[in-house]
Amino acid sequence: MTLRRRYTLVFVTFAVLISAAGGWSTWLLASQALEQELDEKLLAVAGVAAQQGIRAEDILFFEEGDEGSNSWIAYQNRLRLLRGEYVDLAHLFLWSPEHRATALVTDAPADSVRVGQRLFWTDPYQPELQTAAETGFATTPLFEGRDGRFYKYGFVRLEETDAYLGVQIPVDYLEPLRRLSVRVVLGSITAALLAGFVGWTLATNVVAPLERLSRAALQIQRGRMQNPIVVEREDELGRLARAMERMRTGIQKRDEHLRLMLSQVAHEIRNPLGGLELFASAAQDMDDVSERNRILARIRSEVLGLNDILNEFLTYARPHQTEARIHDIKGQIAEAAELAAAEMTSDDRVLHLDVPDEPLLAVADPYQVKRLALNLLRNAAQAGSTVWVEAKSEHGEAVLTIRDDGPGVPAELRERIFEPFVTDKEKGAGLGLAIVKGIVDSNGARIQLTEQEKTVGEGAEFRVYFRGPEDLPAPAETA
Repeated sequence: MTLRRRYTLVFVTFAVLISAAGGWSTWLLASQALEQELDEKLLAVAGVAAQQGIRAEDILFFEEGDEGSNSWIAYQNRLRLLRGEYVDLAHLFLWSPEHRATALVTDAPADSVRVGQRLFWTDPYQPELQTAAETGFATTPLFEGRDGRFYKYGFVRLEETDAYLGVQIPVDYLEPLRRLSVRVVLGSITAALLAGFVGWTLATNVVAPLERLSRAALQIQRGRMQNPIVVEREDELGRLARAMERMRTGIQKRDEHLRLMLSQVAHEIRNPLGGLELFASAAQDMDDVSERNRILARIRSEVLGLNDILNEFLTYARPHQTEARIHDIKGQIAEAAELAAAEMTSDDRVLHLDVPDEPLLAVADPYQVKRLALNLLRNAAQAGSTVWVEAKSEHGEAVLTIRDDGPGVPAELRERIFEPFVTDKEKGAGLGLAIVKGIVDSNGARIQLTEQEKTVGEGAEFRVYFRGPEDLPAPAETA
């Protein structure tokens, strides 16, 4: 099932449930309220009956044969007056516990009513009669009359005696309830249609951008990354679009770096290989042993240079997994300085090392500290004849400073010096400082090319700031 249909189904289901539950609750409350109102009306009839002079002792006084007496006629008139105040009453009747009808108002002929006549229509309502005897009032369930209408009886005991007033009243609230039921059903259908429209619209508002982002992802997967991903909104979908755009540009940059790296690898390897071929040919034709050994030494030097280039590319392509921990970084700096000094074979090339006597603690990967320092030292040694190395603690950080007396970094390269393949040297792939920047970032450190207090072109100075031990979060307390 598509996301649009799921959205629509959820909205429709929710709307139908809410509208149906609300309609049913309204119908139930209305039904209970109307039935309660009808019961109160039946009770009110009994109160009005007392005002009309209907008394229990008079009712119990009637006997068979009193149908034509003045008292009988007077009670008939009183009941008619009572019925006149409630025009919707169908029957009013009075009777004793033996179910003798003492007075009756009905649409039937007057001579059909007799004192002592059993009221058979009350027989099905013995539980209600018992309730009226105990509590003084009771109503019956709804029943359908011969005319198709619904009615109910109400029984009221008069003056704490064994005489009762019976009222039959039509139930007219069923039709309004039926109309209410129809409205509830129609309202549920309308709510379902409206919810379906809203759900479909909202789903389209969400799904359409997702579909565009999906198509953009497929284009990226197929290598077609020239078209930028448009950020259409500022919500979660907008953040997703921005993340995908950053991913696209990141992949583009990575691909550019890969292509540049491949071309650089080819370039850096092709030149030494050409020299190796010439040296090998010369050595093959050389009869002088000493000259041949000299050429073979050049070949070995070129091979070592090729190996260094390949190692540099591999280091950049597959960086070491960082395992930062607190340790004294003086040892790694000293080892890197020793290796760099050994490579500075000329007598006029000098390396000055200045490290403190006390431990220099930092949070970093020991292997990467050595690699970082060695790359910076080699870069400085290639640029100048004198290299200064200083390590110290400053403001809670371990600071490594490497400076040379070379020509410095050209102004046009200062902003891009840490990017891969950016170099002003004739030899080298331009990956040394890019590897350094990767190590710095992976260890949570920072590096900067500082401005010298001398004229441009008189050396470069790099400073690396490692995190001190106080930057670590407090250890969790063990139970």
